[in-house]
Amino acid sequence: MTTTPKRAARDVSQSRVFRTLARSGYAVNGLLHILIGGIAIGIGVAGGSGGEADQSGALRQVAQTPGGLIVLWLAVVGLFALGLWQVVTVVLVSNPDAKKKWGKRAVEAGKGAVYFVLGGTALVFALGGSTNSSDSSQSFSAQALATPGGVFLVIAVGLAVFGFGVGFVFIGAQKRFRKLITVPPGAAGRTVVGLGMAGYIAQGVAMAVVGVLFVVAAVTVDPEKASGLDGALKALADLPFGIAILIAVGIGFIAYGLFLFARARLARL
Repeated sequence: MTTTPKRAARDVSQSRVFRTLARSGYAVNGLLHILIGGIAIGIGVAGGSGGEADQSGALRQVAQTPGGLIVLWLAVVGLFALGLWQVVTVVLVSNPDAKKKWGKRAVEAGKGAVYFVLGGTALVFALGGSTNSSDSSQSFSAQALATPGGVFLVIAVGLAVFGFGVGFVFIGAQKRFRKLITVPPGAAGRTVVGLGMAGYIAQGVAMAVVGVLFVVAAVTVDPEKASGLDGALKALADLPFGIAILIAVGIGFIAYGLFLFARARLARL
């Protein structure tokens, strides 16, 4: 019997080991968000200055702690496993409406790409290297703005990221994330849902600001404006009541991290 890609994906998805590794990816991602939230709060307390409030900054913190190398390698395995799970999900997407099916596949593929990028960043630190997400964002913007039509590309990226941010806020406010997990009954369920709401909204706000900064970088032809998540969170500190907003977003990131820990157990895989 010929093995089709969908059959192979279905067989892989039923592996208990694979599911466990994929779930560990959520826990790793949760740890990173808790660390980012802590850094953001520290920046707020320091009046807008401090460490890197992004995945690179969080991984750098992990690398500098005792036993951090072990945690980094666990992060590599978990994040890559979660990325592969998304690839399997892309293959298994089924919908009689072709447009909806390919739309869903695009969303799942995008999630997989994010996890692979995070896994690759963790691998760099695990191997003793280092990277800076802000520099990467600025480098991309600089290269794009130096090419014909690059301004429109950067604007398109900014608008797309802004749209994703708005989508995250909507998902959090409408509690749409509940379909991703098996919500436990009683107080535990209310706690998980509350963490999800706060986390998704905080994530959305941060992503929306990142998108705005990309658009500003394009309009002003200044790639340094596109400084990624770290720059977006620090930009919040410059707003009226910005320190309070930044600290609130940092708390939201911690809430999202705790939600991801819960999702590691409750995810509908």
